[in-house]
Amino acid sequence: MKIIVVEDYQEMSKKAAEILIKKVHENPSAVLGLATGSTPVGLYNELIEDRQKNGTSYKDIRTVNLDEYIGLPKEDKNSYFTFMCEHLFKPLEIPNDHTHIPKGNTTDHLEECDRYEKIIESLGQVDLQILGIGSNGHIGFNEPGSSFTGNTHIIDLKESTRQANARFFESIDDVPKQAITMGVGTIMKSREILLLASGKAKAEAIRGTIHGEITEELPASILQTHPNVTIIVDKEAYSLCE
Repeated sequence: MKIIVVEDYQEMSKKAAEILIKKVHENPSAVLGLATGSTPVGLYNELIEDRQKNGTSYKDIRTVNLDEYIGLPKEDKNSYFTFMCEHLFKPLEIPNDHTHIPKGNTTDHLEECDRYEKIIESLGQVDLQILGIGSNGHIGFNEPGSSFTGNTHIIDLKESTRQANARFFESIDDVPKQAITMGVGTIMKSREILLLASGKAKAEAIRGTIHGEITEELPASILQTHPNVTIIVDKEAYSLCE
């Protein structure tokens, strides 16, 4: 596990972008595992700026996203499909058929889990998986108690997770109570994992991830066993590790 401590969110985003851009140059047809939420927005903005300045091409890149809310059509302004299209796919001009996000509004969620897992398998290993981390240690939407060997599945979101995401919705009542997410077992098959964390709210989870017991009650702790993990963390998020 490689730990990179940076000054702030902006530096975290720049450092992450350097790693991802290097990966794209080395392997123009790489499979990238992508995350949503506020943490990767700075990274995505850096990728867009690089493309505008340097013309980095993503035409052969394939992507798979970690998760999607259950019950939201992809056109909903709060769906992760809409988020990714606005914040990354369109600006980088990644072909639509190269991007994959779970469907959150299907009639058979278990069938969708199976379909999505097969898509990931068909692409081969994810070359670089981007992760954020929840204040309770979740990765993807794998909440505390999730199996370390789990594949893509439906998860009941903890109240703390719903509260943390409520800022994106009109009210807490509008935040979905379930999501479809890549399982921890699926995430751990990635060749390389890049976890990003910023702010004091993530400090406890980061301490447990780096120094704590490996336990399903802190899903991110399993990353201690992965052979190629880099954590980019700002000083506030790293503050309990010093």
